[in-house]
Amino acid sequence: MNGRGSSNRLSSTSGFRSRISFLMLSMFSTMAALYVAGRLWLDSENRVYLIQELDRRTGQGHSAISVDDTLKIITCREQQKRLAALQTELGKASQEGFVSKNLLDNSERDSKKKLLAVVGVSTNFGNKKNRDAIRKAWMPTGAALKKLEEEKGIVIRFVIGRSSSHRDSSDRAIDDESRHSNDFIILNDHVESPQEQAKKTKLFFVHAAEHWDAEFYAKVNDNIYVNIDAVGAVLASHLDKPRVYIGCMKSGEVFSQPENKWYEPEWWKFGDGKSYFRHASGEIFAISKTLAQFISINKVCMRSSLIGSPL
Repeated sequence: MNGRGSSNRLSSTSGFRSRISFLMLSMFSTMAALYVAGRLWLDSENRVYLIQELDRRTGQGHSAISVDDTLKIITCREQQKRLAALQTELGKASQEGFVSKNLLDNSERDSKKKLLAVVGVSTNFGNKKNRDAIRKAWMPTGAALKKLEEEKGIVIRFVIGRSSSHRDSSDRAIDDESRHSNDFIILNDHVESPQEQAKKTKLFFVHAAEHWDAEFYAKVNDNIYVNIDAVGAVLASHLDKPRVYIGCMKSGEVFSQPENKWYEPEWWKFGDGKSYFRHASGEIFAISKTLAQFISINKVCMRSSLIGSPL
């Protein structure tokens, strides 16, 4: 009897505790739900207030933008005020004679007309007669040369290296001619040699790309007579192409026999067909700015034989 009464009391006690736990859990759940609902209501009220305030200040109608967008707009307006203040200070400084060096450099750069082409006429020490003939035929001199650069955006220069002995009579003669005509590019690090003409062409492109910002860079031999207006028109017709290689394209057989006059020591690199890839004849050709910059950047690792044909 006592055992049965004890078990009844224990069961009633555990049931009472379960009801209390359930009531406490329900109360906490209700409070949590009320808290979350209150926060959501407060947040919505804040959103409505900010949107109404923005509409009132901007004079606009109902807005559908979020609070984040509103805060971004306010931040942008503060930055605009700061920018206006800085512009006012800059205007005062300019009136007092203080001008940024970058502004001066940019204005000078913008004032210069974009060059269409830089033309390098490859010449040698013994070819002064050829140079004089070119100056009389198609290459302006003096003020006319400068006018060609300013009006048509075409720069023309003779290109030559140095003698193997350096500062001999040949070098002095070129220096004197250059001072008189002012139409030379002298490659001081290049030694004139019939076997190094491809390297000379590469060095010209490197020099021209580093000293002139032009759309095209062209190489011409000093025994070629050029219609400079026609060349300018052809180059201008390719301005819409970023990478251009223009010239009299050709290909030919690769000779693997050492006794042949045109023997190619690396003939095995050209495959079973043994023919050269298509390339421009060395007398005259042009490349676009992008290709000239590529040559300039890779001048150390690029083989000169890949740039143009022998002169």
